[in-house]
Amino acid sequence: MFGANSQKRKRVFLILSLCINLGLLVYFKYCGFFVENINEIVSWFGGNPLQWTKIVMPIGISFYTFESMTYVIDVYRGIHEPQKKFSSYLLYIILFPKLIAGPIVRYHQIADQLNERNETNEDRLIGFIRFCTGLAKKVLIANYLGEYATQVFGSFDGKIHGMDPATLHTSSAWIGALAFTFQLYFDFSGYSDMAIGLARMFGFRLPENFNQPYLADSITDFWKRWHMTLGAWMKNYLYIPLGGNRVTQGRIYLNLFIVFLISGFWHGASWNFILWGCWHGFFLVIERLFLLKLYKKVFRPIRILFTFFFVLIGWIIFSVKDIGAGFHYIAALFGWGNHTDNLEINFELIFILGIAIFFSIFSYWKWTSQFSDRWYEGTFQNKFALPLSVFVGIFLFWISLSYVTTSNFNPFIYFRF
Repeated sequence: MFGANSQKRKRVFLILSLCINLGLLVYFKYCGFFVENINEIVSWFGGNPLQWTKIVMPIGISFYTFESMTYVIDVYRGIHEPQKKFSSYLLYIILFPKLIAGPIVRYHQIADQLNERNETNEDRLIGFIRFCTGLAKKVLIANYLGEYATQVFGSFDGKIHGMDPATLHTSSAWIGALAFTFQLYFDFSGYSDMAIGLARMFGFRLPENFNQPYLADSITDFWKRWHMTLGAWMKNYLYIPLGGNRVTQGRIYLNLFIVFLISGFWHGASWNFILWGCWHGFFLVIERLFLLKLYKKVFRPIRILFTFFFVLIGWIIFSVKDIGAGFHYIAALFGWGNHTDNLEINFELIFILGIAIFFSIFSYWKWTSQFSDRWYEGTFQNKFALPLSVFVGIFLFWISLSYVTTSNFNPFIYFRF
């Protein structure tokens, strides 16, 4: 792409770069999945299975592969000029705050900052407070709820097995599902806050990734609030090239479904992720067809509860690799099962769940709002808010650090992504 003058040469370099990036992603992340499924089919016909050596997947490969692709696409489209120094390109790709868990930063959003930016004391303090709130979300809320979610659903790596879904008690199913729902939000948004805060300390402005998604009143609204940088990537580099809204209605619905099918597959090489993508794609399509019109006649808090329920069901599909077991977990929510396995519920769990719900709805700190900087920067104009913010930031950092050093449970969910 560097120095490529003719449109034809640019197109050749674009295709070559996309093939290399996608090829590496498929090799490290998806080849094992394809081989396993091919072997399943082969075994039905009595054939010999294909041999495949398991590969250790680089952490965060999905995130920085997408960012690498945006570089060549943005340059090809003429949205921004390429970097003159290769070191600036490397900085964009391996900028450590966002490297392994996002947010997914499109090249044109940060291109000018790679070579020229201002680091002020205000940025450092704003970044520090943002980092501390994100750390607290991850360590004090997500990790605690994750212990209960793991007891019910098991761990992502399969090393810890959960309860038998066929005998799961209804109350345990609900507590486990709620614990995982809020664990995932506070874990992921906490990582995003830490990344945004760390980057801010060095003078970088990264895009927001969450905006109180559990206040969404439709699945369409949910995807405007949840993992916003992935949604923006899919829209600009997949949905619009497929035709976006400029095609027939039937094609629009197909494009939406394809985008979310791929979004599910992006999260992991497993059928439960694909099914989760289809689940959300289905709701987006029927909302466009008629459901959004019906929603307008319903009181907004009711719409929020309905949406939250559908999202929660989706998270069960997302969390359980065995699809059959996932349906058993969902059935347990409605009281179908033997109801013998029960989770021990204590006051501390209810209290942390209450804290999670409160900060998902009433975000006084604007942790996940698109307008977070307005609040943070406003503290510098208030002689009382500034010292209070610094004190709260230091306190959250200290208590989070204490929890990390005394707890053996600190899962890293995004190793699969």
